[in-house]
Amino acid sequence: MHEKTADLWDLHGIGAWVAITTNGFVKKNGEAVMGRGVAREAAQCFEWLQAQLGDRIRDAGNHVHKFSTIRLFTFPVKHHWHDPADPDLIVRSAKELAAWIRDPGAGPSTPRVYLVRPGCGNGQLRWEDVKPLIAPIFDDRVVIVERAR
Repeated sequence: MHEKTADLWDLHGIGAWVAITTNGFVKKNGEAVMGRGVAREAAQCFEWLQAQLGDRIRDAGNHVHKFSTIRLFTFPVKHHWHDPADPDLIVRSAKELAAWIRDPGAGPSTPRVYLVRPGCGNGQLRWEDVKPLIAPIFDDRVVIVERAR
């Protein structure tokens, strides 16, 4: 795992895969809640994403989901949008993302994935507490992005 200061969407714009932090709540209209942070930004870029993620959460649960056509993974950090981030869920999501990256049968190659510090924005966790949980899980294909201001 590496760390870098950058804009996640600038990296995506030049062809990189990104992972956006999400929660597992689906609204009555079937759309996933994507109201803050990089999830909100992704929903604004890809108008169909909230509905498709809502379908996937309903069908498969609050797990890492891959959207190959837009080079994007979801990375659950919360069960419900108003809760603080759950460190156990972050660890599970890290293991799931690592499995997607390592599995050559899972679709197109994902040589590197950029992820903001999971659970450390709206999730209310401190990076100093999250980093030791996920560092042993990720190899050098995962880059944790501290957002450039």
